Amino acid sequence: MIDKVFAGMLLKSCGLYQMLGLQMRWAFTGLTTIALVSAAGAEPSSAPVFASVDISQHVYDGGWEYYVGGGMAVFDCNQDRMPDIFAAGGANPSVLLRNTSARAGDIKFVENTPPELILEHVIGAYPLDVNSDGFMDLAILRVGRNRLLMGQAGCRFTPTPDPLENYDQGWSTAFSATWEAGNTLPTLAFGNYVDRTDPEGPFGTCDTNFLFRPQGSRYVAPIALEPGYCPLSMLFTDWGRRGQADLRVSNDRHYYLHDGQEQMWQMADLPRLYQPEDGWQNHKLWGMGIASRDITGDGFPEVYLTSMGDQRLQMLNKDAGGPSYRDATYGRGTTAHRPYTGGDGRPSTGWHVGFGDVQNDGLDDIFITKGNVQQMPGSAMDDPNNLLLQAADGMFYEAGESAGIASLLRGRGGAMADLNLDGLLDLAVVNRQGPLELYQNITRGAGNWLAVKLRQAAPNRDAIGAWIEVRVGDHMFARELTVGGGHAGGQITAEHFGLGLALSAQIRVIWPDQTVSDWQEVGAGKAVFLTRNATGLKVSVY
Repeated sequence: MIDKVFAGMLLKSCGLYQMLGLQMRWAFTGLTTIALVSAAGAEPSSAPVFASVDISQHVYDGGWEYYVGGGMAVFDCNQDRMPDIFAAGGANPSVLLRNTSARAGDIKFVENTPPELILEHVIGAYPLDVNSDGFMDLAILRVGRNRLLMGQAGCRFTPTPDPLENYDQGWSTAFSATWEAGNTLPTLAFGNYVDRTDPEGPFGTCDTNFLFRPQGSRYVAPIALEPGYCPLSMLFTDWGRRGQADLRVSNDRHYYLHDGQEQMWQMADLPRLYQPEDGWQNHKLWGMGIASRDITGDGFPEVYLTSMGDQRLQMLNKDAGGPSYRDATYGRGTTAHRPYTGGDGRPSTGWHVGFGDVQNDGLDDIFITKGNVQQMPGSAMDDPNNLLLQAADGMFYEAGESAGIASLLRGRGGAMADLNLDGLLDLAVVNRQGPLELYQNITRGAGNWLAVKLRQAAPNRDAIGAWIEVRVGDHMFARELTVGGGHAGGQITAEHFGLGLALSAQIRVIWPDQTVSDWQEVGAGKAVFLTRNATGLKVSVY
C-alpha cells in the first residue's frame, strides 16, 4: 500500500485534487518507481515561477577558444552558509559575486573579486575542499595553464605548491574529482579540447587528457588518458554502486570526426577504457554536459547528456554487469531537440544540465542552458533555456516560457541552487556575449523540502562519493555526491530534496568508505548538517 503522504504528494504534482470522481490506478515500473496513471494523464497542471534578478553585467566573451566553456562555480566562500558565485570571463576577467541575500529574502549579489581571482583566459571552475581545511578551493580551467587555488578566510585564495605548475595543458574544458580509497588528497581529472598548436588542426586534433593521482601528501606526474576525443564534460560516478567511482567522459564529435566516441574509464591501478565486452556501447554525440541523478527511484543514477540536436537521457541496464545504458524513448519528453519559442525551428544546442526539484513535489526536474556556438547556420540562433518538469508518470513537460526563464541569449554554464536558503531552487546562467542572468524561484504553493550538507573528519570533509538516501513512505531518493559534470562548472551546496506534503523524512548516509549510517528522522522545512558519528548522524542547523 502506498504511503498516504507520498500519494498526496503525487496528487499535488498532477493537479488532480478536483478529479476525485475519476477512476485511477496505481502502477509500479521498475523496482520502486511510482507512476500515477489516469484517463487525464499526469501532465503537471501548474508551472513554477521565476523572477529575474538584477545582477552584475559580467559577460563571458572572446574568440574561438571561448566558443565553449563559460562555466561557474557555486559554493560558500566565507562560511556564512550562503552560496557565492565565481564566473568565468573568457577573454574578460573572471569575477567573484558575493551573496548578500537575507535568508529567505530577496536574492542579492555584489561583485567583490579578490586580486587572485581576477584572471583572464578562464573557461570555467569547480569548487572542492582539496586539503580538507574547511575552506572551499577552486580548480580553475583556462586556455593555458590551469590553476588550483586554496580557499582562505574572507573569500581569499592563495596558490599552493601547485601540481599543475609543470603541465601546460593547453585548452582545458572538462574536470572532475573524487577521493580514491586510502588517499588524503583527491584524484583530479582534466579534459583537454583541441590541440591549438597542431598545424593540421583544428579538426581531428583532440588533445590528451590527464589524471592526477596523489602519493601521500603530494601529487606525482599525471597519467595520460589516451586517446582523448575533445571532452566538454567529465564526471566521476559510482554508476553501479559498487563502492568505486569510474570516470565518464562526454566528447564533442565536431572535432574528433570519425574515430572517437563517448568514454568510461575504469579506475583501476592503471585506468582502462570499458569495452563492448564489458557492456559499454559505442556512442557518439556532440557532447557538451553531463548530469547524473536517480530519478526513477531504483537506487541507480540515470545520466543526462547535452548535445547539438537531441539531448539524451540514459538509463542503466542493471542486469548487464557493466556500464551498459539505453536511451530514453522520444515520448518521455527529454530530447529538447528544438526551441519551444522564439520562432527558430532549427535544432537546439544544449550546454549545462542539472537535475533539481523546482516545485518541491518530490519529482526531479531538468534545467538545460541553450545557445548557438556562435553563428552555426544549421542550429537555432534563438534557442531558449529548458525547464523540463517531471510528472508522476515519469514523463517530462516543457515549462521554460511560463516559468519566465526563456532567455534567447547564448547560454553556456549554469547552476540550480537555493541561493537565499528559502527552500526553493533558483537558477543562474552564464551567457556568451551577454550578461550573466539570475532567476529567483518565487513559486507559490510549493511542497515541503529538506536540504542536507554532509560533514566528516578529514580527509574529504564534504564526503564526496557518499550516497544520501531519503525515505518518504514507500519511496526512496538516492543521491550521489560528486564533483564534475555540468558544463565547465559545478557546485558544492546543501543537497536539496523536495518532499511534497510530507512533514518529515528518514535519512541515512552510505559514506565514501561504505560505512552505512543508521536511519535518522528529520523534519521538513530545514537545512541541516549531517555529521558522521560512528554509524550515527548528528543533526545540526545549517
